[in-house]
Formats: sequence, structure tokens, C-alpha cells
Amino acid sequence: MKSTLLTAFLLVCGATALLADDKKELEKLQGVWVASTAERNGKAADDLKGHQLTFTGDKFIIKGKDSTPLYEGTIQVDTSKKPATIDFMHTAGDLKGKTWKGIFVIDGDTLKTCDNAPDVTKDRPTDFVAKADSGYVAIVFKRVKS
Repeated sequence: MKSTLLTAFLLVCGATALLADDKKELEKLQGVWVASTAERNGKAADDLKGHQLTFTGDKFIIKGKDSTPLYEGTIQVDTSKKPATIDFMHTAGDLKGKTWKGIFVIDGDTLKTCDNAPDVTKDRPTDFVAKADSGYVAIVFKRVKS
């Protein structure tokens, strides 16, 4: 009985620590990021350069170069995975109810993402490369200083 309680206690403590790590990473994402480079299915995706990705709490919005809203929804991060995962769950527009499954890393004012946005039927990427016919898009964002 004592070992079962100890195991349960340790699991709760571990889960609490992971949630705290996720919250810290979510805080690092807050603000506005602008796409500086992008690759889709093995080719440069210059049409994505200049897009703005804004995080407010657990919400995201992506705007085009002309500030037109393109996508919006909520995000969920999991820092227990390596690389950390991010899910973009769409709550409006043509993608409502669909989820882009991705990975991300933050290094100072640089955010790298890779996800299955071109093909939501694909599995989550495992590295930051969008090879030909992969169904992935890899983007490097730079933080907008306020």
C-alpha cells in the first residue's frame, strides 16, 4: 500500500513539473513573430516570408504580409518530448476542427517550427526539415521587439 501511494505521489509530482515546464515554454512563445525563412516540401516557400504568428495565452493567430488574418485557434505544447511538440488546433475558417502537428524550439529571439500544415494527414515531423513530398513546412521566425 505504501509503495502504491509513493508511486502515485511521484507521478503527480512529475506531471506537475512537466506542466510547469510547458507553462514556461508557453510564456516564452508569447508575442509576435515574423517568418524570415520557410521551406515547404523541399522547396523555398517565399510566400510565407513576412507572415506574422502571434501567441496570446494559449491562442494563436497567423496574419499575412498585409496583416490579413489567415488562421486562428489554440495551441498546446509538450516539452517532455524531444524536440518539444506544438499542436495548432484551428477554431475558425476552412481549417476549423483540424490540427497542425508540429515541433518547435526557441533560441533567444528565434523560433523554429516544423509541422504538417501542407498535409494534416501526415504524422508529426521529427526534425526541422521539410523534405520533398514530406507534407511538412519548416519556418524560422524572428521575434518582433515591442
